[in-house]
Amino acid sequence: MEIGKLPNDVLEKIVFSNIKKKRDEVIVRAGVGRDNAIIDFNRDLCIISTDPITGTDKNIGKLAINISCNDIAVSGGEPLGVLLTIMAPPDTTVKDIENIMIEAGRAACELNVEIIGGHTEITAAVNRMVLSATVIGKQNRNKIIDPSKVKVGDKIIMTKWAGIEGTSIIVKEMGEKWKEKLSIDEYEDALNMDNLLSVLKEGVILGKLGANYMHDITEGGVYGAVWEASKVIEKGVKIWKENIPVKEVTKRICESFDINPYRLISSGSMLAVVPSGNIEEIKENFIKEGIKLSVIGEIIEEGIFVEEMGKKENISEPGSDELYKALSKLS
Repeated sequence: MEIGKLPNDVLEKIVFSNIKKKRDEVIVRAGVGRDNAIIDFNRDLCIISTDPITGTDKNIGKLAINISCNDIAVSGGEPLGVLLTIMAPPDTTVKDIENIMIEAGRAACELNVEIIGGHTEITAAVNRMVLSATVIGKQNRNKIIDPSKVKVGDKIIMTKWAGIEGTSIIVKEMGEKWKEKLSIDEYEDALNMDNLLSVLKEGVILGKLGANYMHDITEGGVYGAVWEASKVIEKGVKIWKENIPVKEVTKRICESFDINPYRLISSGSMLAVVPSGNIEEIKENFIKEGIKLSVIGEIIEEGIFVEEMGKKENISEPGSDELYKALSKLS
């Protein structure tokens, strides 16, 4: 394709046509010649977050929508609109752009989010597809999550499994090499993990049932999220390694690439701190929704530790995600 902004006729045909979800709050929406969107929030607060997708160029339309919306969910808010920027290299085809928009449009419909604008450009500044999504959400001002309310003795919980996003990305980047390392069942399980990327349901439940801190487990994995949580709540954290759920296929992949599953990007899994007295009610609600929930630790006075068989080990500040180590071995 020619370098520069996508032509207007192509925008209409393959970009705007795939924006199916329309929200009542959106007064001015995406369209040719429109430089902004206008949203009516009435009495709610506005929440904004942004995230790029750089670790892979596969299924990035779906990843961009889900991962950006997760950052609204951790505040107990509702994502409403997404601004999607696509920067594509010159060898990109119209079909490539269309596939991204089909994925993004479907994901947006599933999450009840409208794609309200963005930018699509062919440029030699990138050597593969790069997506950046900015999400705008709303939050009832009376239901703001307040980390300052966290107390010593509160429990640390996580949903689903460690390494969800990392496992999904690695197996797709492996191509035919998966046959050397995984069974068919393991391969299919890994492929299906990209259906677990949203934490919106978790955010709604935990927002109603007393969570005082929530965090989407992204780069740096579970250990990285725990370290970051300690900094936000300004208290110590102790987690029990044996309580952290990891799927067998994730273990197999991590063993194959000699990477740590507890430091592997885990979008789709949420970390939260809740009062110990709320645990049973929270468990009941998660069982009803069919979402796996694990109590993996507790708040302590100071220090950031992982405990295994009675031995404590300090959790260090997160560095580069283990995903990039795996991808470097595949390149």
